[in-house]
Amino acid sequence: MTTLRVIVDDVVISGAQGRYSEELTRELIRTAPVGCQVSGIISAVSPQEIETVTRLLPGLTGLYRSGLARRELQLAWQHGFTHLPGGGMIHAPSLLAPLSRHDRDTAVGQQSIVTVHDAIAHTHPDALAPRQLNWQRAMLKRAFRYADAVIVPTHSVAQSLAEVFDFGERIRVIPSAVSTKLALPVDAELRAVQLQLPQRYVLASGSLMPHRGLEPLIQSLSARDDAGLPLLLIGSPDTPTRSVAEVARDAGVAIDRVRTLGALSDADLAVVISRASVFVVASVAEGFTLTLLEAFAAGTPVVHSDAASVVEVAADAGVVVDSSEPDSYAERLATAIATVVGDPRKAAQMSVTGRDRASAFSWQDSARQIWQLHADL
Repeated sequence: MTTLRVIVDDVVISGAQGRYSEELTRELIRTAPVGCQVSGIISAVSPQEIETVTRLLPGLTGLYRSGLARRELQLAWQHGFTHLPGGGMIHAPSLLAPLSRHDRDTAVGQQSIVTVHDAIAHTHPDALAPRQLNWQRAMLKRAFRYADAVIVPTHSVAQSLAEVFDFGERIRVIPSAVSTKLALPVDAELRAVQLQLPQRYVLASGSLMPHRGLEPLIQSLSARDDAGLPLLLIGSPDTPTRSVAEVARDAGVAIDRVRTLGALSDADLAVVISRASVFVVASVAEGFTLTLLEAFAAGTPVVHSDAASVVEVAADAGVVVDSSEPDSYAERLATAIATVVGDPRKAAQMSVTGRDRASAFSWQDSARQIWQLHADL
């Protein structure tokens, strides 16, 4: 029996990275070829988190728990202390991977594949805290030296990485898909009331880090062509140096027009996305923009920046906004939003086009491509 060992540490982390790791690993288990099985590798998480992983990933044949906590494991693998019991195929849904020198010609079946979701550590280094920046750059360097293949979500990310390291034919583009857990719940109406959702609103996610574009989006609420709708923000976008309230105040926007929703359950997130008048991806640097696909799948019209990866994922299903002139980006966002929310026929057409675009991506396709990649190696 051939075993694919997947690093499942991110499964217990909330957000897009956690959803990616969970959905992909579950599908790798489901699509395992005859004679193959999937086991997991995880840091020294709590017994409750171990229970969560085994519940979320039925069919996992085993789970090796390291004696090192996540932070310690990151440092150990960064500096080459990568010994694990056993050998064989390693698949990492992120840069967290035990990458070391090996020879596939003499050690048959010994291989490591890592996933690089974006190139922000090199394209927008100011977006990361120094420790995170150093770790990502160090692990990308190790991936260049030791990984047998590197998976990226878009051709745009592949191109950005090529400007840093020449991975050559080791780069493979395998996209993500919409989480299967974001189904609209039967009690959607009740949840909308409990969340105090307005009848119509603009929705976005991310943080106030400059490359995410939330600041110009908030500023767009005071633009001449503003659609007049409130802006709801998924998550907790404030940074240590900037808050949503400060950005709104400086832009002359009434604070009650901008509301932060905090962390949401999958069911609540599905409700919030499905009821938005428009979903905005204002980021100027992204990897795959999973939230964009989630909005498409919900039938919510999308306005997005012209960042290469965002355009690649969206194709022609959204309204593209030129972000090349930062001083006027907010105005252009406002105009684009107004053209969507002010035209019901256009919004309805975009809803159909978006759902069609989202259907082009599936976890089954991604998992099968990954199994084939391991087989090719």
